[in-house]
Amino acid sequence: MLSYHMLAVLVAPSAARATDPLKTKPEHKTIVVFGDSLAAGLGVDPEEAFPALLQRQIDGAGWNYAVVNAGVSGDTTAGGRRRIDWQLQRKVDVLVLELGGNDGLRGIPVEATKTNLQAIIDRAKQKYPQVQIVVAGMQMPPNMGEEYNTAFRRIFPDLAKANNAALVPFLLEGVGGQPELNQTDRIHPTAEGHRIVAENVWKVLKPLLEKMSSPQP
Repeated sequence: MLSYHMLAVLVAPSAARATDPLKTKPEHKTIVVFGDSLAAGLGVDPEEAFPALLQRQIDGAGWNYAVVNAGVSGDTTAGGRRRIDWQLQRKVDVLVLELGGNDGLRGIPVEATKTNLQAIIDRAKQKYPQVQIVVAGMQMPPNMGEEYNTAFRRIFPDLAKANNAALVPFLLEGVGGQPELNQTDRIHPTAEGHRIVAENVWKVLKPLLEKMSSPQP
């Protein structure tokens, strides 16, 4: 569970590490991890962030997918909604949607967050009707209040169900609230924490890619 002290760090904007989608090899199918500082890997080497670790898993499986890290530290769902069109300049086959944590820590109304996430999904599907969506669930610390936390937590499974998307129930499962797996700011995972986050995503992404990679009848 995220701590109260994470607020100032998570919402403070920092330099984006988003990878230029136009530089991805055209022969690869593309997986875009569209998120905030968690995806960007704030505080660790880019090769230690969970999107890079997903790429290693994919390469090890022999699949022809390139992972694009489109994480921007401090980003909100509103910010993601504004920049999604740029990311869709090239074909996106899988969109891993990892946004919402900053909204929650700012106390942004749940419906606004859900509306923005739905708009991002809609835009991706409008541009690429066959795109597969993976929704990464998030949770809030207790100080945000039980009513808000419950409503916030429901955003992600509700979106997944409404859009026939895959769901990572809680991105930081096994990492959130574990001091030894987080940096001193208490929110951004260490390199070891990112390895666990990558496994949380891989459990959901792997069967999806297996299905996509199977010969179609």
